[in-house]
Amino acid sequence: MRHPFRVAAGLSLLLVGCSTLDALNPFSGPSGPKMAELQAIQPTDAVRVLWSADVGKAGDHTFVPAVVDSSVYAAALDGTVVRLDDGQQVWKINAGKPLSGGVGADQRMVVVGTAKGELFAFATADGSLLWKARASSEVVAPPTVSPGLVIVRTGDHRLAAYDPLDGKRKWVYQRPSTPLSLRVAAGPVLIDRYVFAGFPGGKLIAVSAENGAPLWEGTVALPKGTTELDRVADVTSVPVIDGRMICAVAFQGRVACFDLGNGNLIWSRDISSAAGVAIDSRYVYVADDRGAVHALDKASGASLWKQDKLFLRRLTAPLPMHNLIAVADVKGIVHFLSRDDGSFAARQTTDGSAVRAPLQRLGSHLVVQTANGRLLVIETQ
Repeated sequence: MRHPFRVAAGLSLLLVGCSTLDALNPFSGPSGPKMAELQAIQPTDAVRVLWSADVGKAGDHTFVPAVVDSSVYAAALDGTVVRLDDGQQVWKINAGKPLSGGVGADQRMVVVGTAKGELFAFATADGSLLWKARASSEVVAPPTVSPGLVIVRTGDHRLAAYDPLDGKRKWVYQRPSTPLSLRVAAGPVLIDRYVFAGFPGGKLIAVSAENGAPLWEGTVALPKGTTELDRVADVTSVPVIDGRMICAVAFQGRVACFDLGNGNLIWSRDISSAAGVAIDSRYVYVADDRGAVHALDKASGASLWKQDKLFLRRLTAPLPMHNLIAVADVKGIVHFLSRDDGSFAARQTTDGSAVRAPLQRLGSHLVVQTANGRLLVIETQ
């Protein structure tokens, strides 16, 4: 039996057994801690909505928009899949089934999935159906799409590779299940001959893109405590790569960076996050489960600054944007922080609904998709 709950970063928890997960939810109960009220700021940077469009509601799922060149692809619970160029709708189709995961895209195709494990691939040119395939269980993460492979993560802790030409499955990799695990809406990362993904139990896994064989395993966090709830320590977000360094963060765990080639640990810091981590030329950024945004030295993991005025606002993973760091919250507000010291530089409201999907970059602009289905492109000046 599985029961979904919501945690600080806006992800769901899957429960195997009959326990309650309210202990992990800082927002449960009227007597729980309250999220921070926003204080007025003096903007130092100008931001504005360049264009926006209605896509459709996400329901309890997280739909991540895909950006390919100047096109934005987005999906919704009701089966909608849409392509937008410069705010203009190029095409809009309906998959014919309620969707639960997406969007993955490259120059040729857009791939989305359903809670029943169905995969649909559509042509980016006109939205026509290219192929359908079957996954082993629900698809809640965006498929990773490349000219050579489509990699799909499913709710039963499997990675499966499909041929992008006809949708035939090429290989499957599976991790052992754990008594409790977070529902993960983060897809795998494909680079060169490696596929990377985080898994329950605090593991970052590298497998061969050719055949799915395991190459190395890195420990982001070790489960601690005496109860199953205490021992939930899952990597729930997309790992990030810079050169030969790959970094990931675990819920009830830590931030850890590894050597891309062999999985050797470079450094780690005890910070819990279900939202995610980001990296640029200088810093590693993480939004923790209490709503603080941290900037860490990329070489050592040492703390450089911390913004703690967004307490319990259920932040997305940070996204570096030039001299700014963007995060969005449960009220649909996008916060822009100074890259140098974490101070507030600007804010942008959306439609008032939660932003659960990771923010995406469109050139020098920012793409936001809200839970109520508003898709916005924000310009920073």
